[in-house]
Amino acid sequence: QVQLVESGGGLVQAGGSLRLSCAASGRTFSGYTMAWFRQAPGKEREFVASISANSGSTSYADSVQDRFTISRDNAKNTMYLQMNRLKPEDTAVYFCAGRRLGVAQYSYWGQGTQVTVSS
Repeated sequence: QVQLVESGGGLVQAGGSLRLSCAASGRTFSGYTMAWFRQAPGKEREFVASISANSGSTSYADSVQDRFTISRDNAKNTMYLQMNRLKPEDTAVYFCAGRRLGVAQYSYWGQGTQVTVSS
């Protein structure tokens, strides 16, 4: 089982940058596909980016492609989301999530970190 804790959120002006971190407990972090999701007020949770267990494969939502970069350090049991050129529409609670290899749904979720981008 994996427990996830996000950090790094905050208030930033449009055009600025933030780096989110997701710290995972448990020895099996390196075997999980990890992802970031976000949920804006009044909207459904949406996919942001994902990264495979060995960092060999990444995927991004069209809305963040070329602005956000997902990465992980399995030795530190930590995943990151570097967010550049932030826009007001990026304002949301950001969640990290994990799923075991071969499992379709994300079973493990953090509690989220707030990102607010002012115009």
